[in-house]
Amino acid sequence: MKTTPTLRSPSAAVPAAALTMLTLLTGCATSNEASPGGSGGAAGVTDDAVKVGGVLTVTSATGYSTGGAELGAKARFARANAEGGVHGRKIEFIGVEDDGMTPDKGAAAARKLVQKEKVFALVPVSAPQFGGAEFLERQRVPWLGWATGPFWCGKRSAFGFNGCLAPSPGHGTQTWWGNQIAAQLGGARGRSVWVQATDSSASKYGVQTISRSFTAAGFALAGSSAALPAQSPPQDWSPYVNKIMKSAGGKAPDVVVSVMAGGKFNSGLYAALKKAGYKGLITDATSYDPHVLRDPQTTRALDGVYAAPQFEPYESGAPEVARMKADVLKAGGADAVLDQHVATGYWTADVFLKMLEKAGRDLTRESFFKAAENFSYDNRGFGRVRFPSGKTEPNGCGALVRLRDGKFVVAQNLRCFTNTTL
Repeated sequence: MKTTPTLRSPSAAVPAAALTMLTLLTGCATSNEASPGGSGGAAGVTDDAVKVGGVLTVTSATGYSTGGAELGAKARFARANAEGGVHGRKIEFIGVEDDGMTPDKGAAAARKLVQKEKVFALVPVSAPQFGGAEFLERQRVPWLGWATGPFWCGKRSAFGFNGCLAPSPGHGTQTWWGNQIAAQLGGARGRSVWVQATDSSASKYGVQTISRSFTAAGFALAGSSAALPAQSPPQDWSPYVNKIMKSAGGKAPDVVVSVMAGGKFNSGLYAALKKAGYKGLITDATSYDPHVLRDPQTTRALDGVYAAPQFEPYESGAPEVARMKADVLKAGGADAVLDQHVATGYWTADVFLKMLEKAGRDLTRESFFKAAENFSYDNRGFGRVRFPSGKTEPNGCGALVRLRDGKFVVAQNLRCFTNTTL
């Protein structure tokens, strides 16, 4: 597999809203929803400011939260403003709306920001069941964030800071996760992988993309399962663990990948695997979270697990990461928690600032879209972003972080790999 070296230049998906629900929630829009200035106007732009606000899943019934992205964006915008802004304009960041992980609240939040607050763009957006996508597309309002769901992809108004992470069949899909695990093991040849998901549409979709990442890197697919109930983890893990332990021709696979939402799903599975004597490598997209260290039982279950963030880890010595941490601590204080959502908010804001630079002083939404039509930006903090390709495929970059004895350590620094066809 051809790779590109780690960039040196100046870093899990959870269920998306059903399309039918999204259509019902946004299809009743009327002409009074038009944003000030229309498609080519300068809503949210004055001679000395650009007004933005975001939508995050700050609270949810499952406990999942992307709330840290607000601090990340605030920190990056604060540094930009201290340096004079972009083309003489400061960023007026009014904070974020909480969608509660429900599509209708997300749709209402998007309308509030556009119609009442009159923002120029929505930054950051990180909400796995965001319901405002179609409204923003109709109004031609830019929105930037962590593009974890298919509702991000293919829209003129939407920009994932690391591309489209849920590509449709026939488009490019990432190989970095499989290749990084192969590098950690010293190669994929002769090794097998099991992919575990829950019974949800997004998790099932993740089985396709993640399995493809590992087979493209040279692993044999021992099997996969999406039989776990999505609402809550099982009381008895033994049926699932027994299946995994015999999946590779009667023996355990070399790698177990979880595409589940994290929390008690992952800690329960990992504890049960270890109890059954599993000695292989375990990896997921959600365990790189300092909050897990607050619970000794969870910490034990996740010990040795390789998490796969899509940015250069906080423990890295890269200057871009050091600057990000300094910005966040300045904005949030010494007690700020450096989690993956802080990083996604920070790098989303960073990409937005670069797009504003390219759009120029005569800023309208149409000039912003025109600048974004052929946009390229490399940053060691998150890798790279390319548009228009980033509308239909991911940026192909990621790292590995391992939890060992209660501390996170970098296992593989951020690298970018060539995508393959899904």
